[in-house]
Amino acid sequence: MVEIPTNSPTRLCLVRHGETEWNAARRIQGQIDIGLNATGHRQAEAAGRWLAAAAIGAIYSSDLQRAWLTAQAIGRSLGLAPEANPSLRERRYGVFEGLTYDEARRDHPDGYAAFEGRNADYDFENGESLKAMFDRVTEALREIVARHAGRNVVVVVHGGVLDIVNRFVRGNSLEMPRDFLIPNAGLNWIACRDGVWSIESWGETAHLEPGALDELPS
Repeated sequence: MVEIPTNSPTRLCLVRHGETEWNAARRIQGQIDIGLNATGHRQAEAAGRWLAAAAIGAIYSSDLQRAWLTAQAIGRSLGLAPEANPSLRERRYGVFEGLTYDEARRDHPDGYAAFEGRNADYDFENGESLKAMFDRVTEALREIVARHAGRNVVVVVHGGVLDIVNRFVRGNSLEMPRDFLIPNAGLNWIACRDGVWSIESWGETAHLEPGALDELPS
């Protein structure tokens, strides 16, 4: 067994799921369980090939199938079985789920203004607020780090989860406009050493065909 130095950071490679038809149509998925399209399957396989040499010790994933199928493809390349964690699911978008962004703006103008303005308390009429999502996502990250101290771990998630993670690690507020990309099947490396979090790289797409879609809106 390889000895891990006690001061080694725990490194998480957060992977956004591969593309879906709803991503391509700019339709809000939330926790509606949409699978990957053909491009998404290719992206998942490409992520797995890229990560095969990264000394990954475990894989965790949202249990929604677009993430789970991505995690399974990565697991096949790494020889690891992913573990599903519902706490890694996408945000619950309530009355917005199933609508395109344009439809949501038309049908729920006040709610859309709160969403677009990043009102951290807005919950899409019994969906999920940014504050509630922040709590569940950061708790899940801390639990994974505690279980795999000093290791490299893949965590397959969603655009909304990555939005939370980036702000958490950088110490930025939930309300500030997004200043980073969240491409489908992009690789995002973060690290935790002695309780201090940092970003090593973000939005890596060198393993993908050109044109990976960003999480919308920005």
